Amino acid sequence: MTTADRILLEAAGRGDDAGVRGALAAGAGIESRDANLRTPLLLAALGDHVPVARTLIEAGADPDAQDSRHDSPWLVTGVTGSVAMMRVLLRGDPDVRLRNRFGGVSVIPASERGHVAYVRAVLAETDIEVNHVNDLGWTALLEAVILGDGGPAHQEIVEALLAAGARPELADADGVTALLHAERRGYEEIATLLRAAR
Repeated sequence: MTTADRILLEAAGRGDDAGVRGALAAGAGIESRDANLRTPLLLAALGDHVPVARTLIEAGADPDAQDSRHDSPWLVTGVTGSVAMMRVLLRGDPDVRLRNRFGGVSVIPASERGHVAYVRAVLAETDIEVNHVNDLGWTALLEAVILGDGGPAHQEIVEALLAAGARPELADADGVTALLHAERRGYEEIATLLRAAR
């Protein structure tokens, strides 16, 4: 790793847009990697440093470059729930089918974590597969119920997923549907939404 590469990675990680521009001008590799194989753009996405990400995308950074944990700038947006970062990365034409270490696409962790605005935006602005099944046998709808808390945010997410074509009959690896999971957990509002969608 060159000094310029190190400076670029550090600047991206702390959200220093001027430092990023300076490092790039000094010849830093835009796809340089740290010890965990994270690129400057991934570090910017992790910190939700939107101006830095914009600079890197405009310079040609890859939104799909994955690190040692199979995280990518694009996939990280599903974890952070940053709609602003998602929209900046869309300018770089990310692969919305890219899978994380659990075999999931970005809408799945976003649904689990209750990121309502992100779920609505990614469903409306991309062609992400709403019924994608990860390695655990779960869809975004299943994760919203199984790993959610049944509260207003997860209710809104279930509603948004259903409106986008999520199939409530898709069961987990044990054959348990989202409705049955909701009923078992006492999530009556979500169960009502799921019953209406059958």
